[in-house]
Amino acid sequence: MSHLFTPYTLNGLTLKNRIVMAPMCQYSVTEKDGKPNDWHYTHLTSRAIGDTGLVLFEMTDVEPDGRITDQDLGLWSDEQIPAFQRIIDACHGYGAKVGIQIAHAGRKAMDAKEPVAPSAIRYADEGYKTPRALSTDGVEAVVEMFREAARRAVAAGVDTIELHGAHGYLIHQFQSPLTNRRSDRYGQDLAQFGVEVVHAVKQVMPPTMPLFMRVSAVEYVDGGYDIDHGIEICRKYRDAGVDMFHVSSGGEGHAGVRRPGNYPGYQVPFARAIKEALNVPVTAVGILEDAHLAESVVANGDADLVAIGRGMLRDPYWAIHAAQALGVKPEVPTQYARAF
Repeated sequence: MSHLFTPYTLNGLTLKNRIVMAPMCQYSVTEKDGKPNDWHYTHLTSRAIGDTGLVLFEMTDVEPDGRITDQDLGLWSDEQIPAFQRIIDACHGYGAKVGIQIAHAGRKAMDAKEPVAPSAIRYADEGYKTPRALSTDGVEAVVEMFREAARRAVAAGVDTIELHGAHGYLIHQFQSPLTNRRSDRYGQDLAQFGVEVVHAVKQVMPPTMPLFMRVSAVEYVDGGYDIDHGIEICRKYRDAGVDMFHVSSGGEGHAGVRRPGNYPGYQVPFARAIKEALNVPVTAVGILEDAHLAESVVANGDADLVAIGRGMLRDPYWAIHAAQALGVKPEVPTQYARAF
């Protein structure tokens, strides 16, 4: 029996298998309006046809200047809801559940005239502007933006929401001592902003809908935080209402002595550490596209779900082919059944 292809239930969400399509920016919005278009429709529904249990929309931003680029998705207006709903409904028709990763790029917003951040510290020397430090009122306004984006995601028909608290984006910027030099309550407690965002989005989510959160468990830059800090931040997020952590790492900018791994499964120990320390379900990610490795991550109890990124860019039907590699009869549309 394959563990990867057993159903998984978290609160009111039941997935047909343990496979997640990781959210990956496509930079394909053509009208700069934040709306998903035919590219996103094909990109996401093809993975649903390919037997993925949970399909996640890429980083979707809460305001226009919260995008990495003007080609990114957004949910800052009710006018954007129908474009998301069209894709979500189609993915549901192929048996996949769907989530949206909600975020704000903060100081990594390359096309913003004036990016914002916890503190006025530039992300990198090339290609980025020095951000404006948000006032306390400004931070509270961004929390409200997250709430409204979550409300729109629910209206579009999502099965779950994921907050992006990793890879150097705004929530991560607040939780890192390298980028948060504030003296108000958002600097006195580095988890405060993220906690308030969690509280805000939970208020507009159905009670049984689980909240995911992507986190960077460690930073690799010199002076960056380690797994102990990552666990304590996640503890506060869990207590605020996060139901599952999607465990990644890094993204803070300048390189340091510590280097991220580039081998299959290099982030799995971080996922297991958070799972064991906090007794919370986790999703593992990071070069897990070998079917047998993905199977072992779930079978060993390292993680509850496995997210596949670049592997699914190369192969929309990764889950079908993984099932075949593991000796499992894949679920395919009737139109394709003759091939299996």
